[in-house]
Amino acid sequence: MATQTEASPAARPLGGLSAPFAALVAGALAMGASPIFVRLADVGPFASAFWRVALALPLLWAWLKLDEARAPSDGKIGRADLYAGLAFAGDLFFWHLSIVTTSVANATFFATCAPIWVVAFGWLIFGERAAAKTLIGIALCVLGGAALLAQSFHLRPAAAIGDLHGVATGVFFGLYFLAVKAARRAHSAARVTFVATAITAGLLLIVALALDRTILPHSLRGIAALLAMAWISHAGGQGLLSIALGRLPAAFSSLVIFLEAIAAAGFAFLFLGEPVSLTQGFGGLMILAGIYVARPGAGEAKRQPAARG
Repeated sequence: MATQTEASPAARPLGGLSAPFAALVAGALAMGASPIFVRLADVGPFASAFWRVALALPLLWAWLKLDEARAPSDGKIGRADLYAGLAFAGDLFFWHLSIVTTSVANATFFATCAPIWVVAFGWLIFGERAAAKTLIGIALCVLGGAALLAQSFHLRPAAAIGDLHGVATGVFFGLYFLAVKAARRAHSAARVTFVATAITAGLLLIVALALDRTILPHSLRGIAALLAMAWISHAGGQGLLSIALGRLPAAFSSLVIFLEAIAAAGFAFLFLGEPVSLTQGFGGLMILAGIYVARPGAGEAKRQPAARG
């Protein structure tokens, strides 16, 4: 029986999953800084996507070696690892393409719909039905995301193709969550993140060489921005996300993209002087409410497949 000074596991926030949830929040903050770094970089949009993953590889390689010194792996690349790399390459490709073909607000809103695709594909591919509280949480987060971007969001026929690119971003990001979740059943977070990043870097190098004129940065500020995006937003953000996906449900974890939107708005206010309106503040509160409603309990944690590492 729990004493008055020690709550039972079911009563604790997230049912004792505080460590992976903390990793999820920290990863969201790290990824939320990426638009700032993209804006400060002086290369083309696809080149910045390539450098984001390529410059992260040395750090991820070091993490992998440290991890395998503790628990050696079989060295094999599983099908889920491959799918994670392909999905993330698609996510970054369409994300950067949508930014240059529609408004940033439109691109961001459609990308934030990734949790909808996580639930849809989780049901269609794995037969996993989302709990009612998860659906309510996602609905609150989508409404909150819309409020965050309401002032800048516009549907225009001329930007319809760019909006579709934004939708594709959300689809690929949703597939990435499910692929990483599946890969974590056999491999550690370090290995999954490194392999997916290496695959993504190879694909985006081809895209950048084919579609961008400016591949190399030509200022110290541009170099610093690319390094920060690679080390903080990717190695830090995606690495922490992989850790969290080893313990948390994919549908709940996908709500991280909404935390990323809040973080991006906060960083834009702090470093770029972009104001935050009352409507945006209300949207941020709705997102936090949605995440609270959708949080998994201890029983759901026990039903999660065991993750390696």
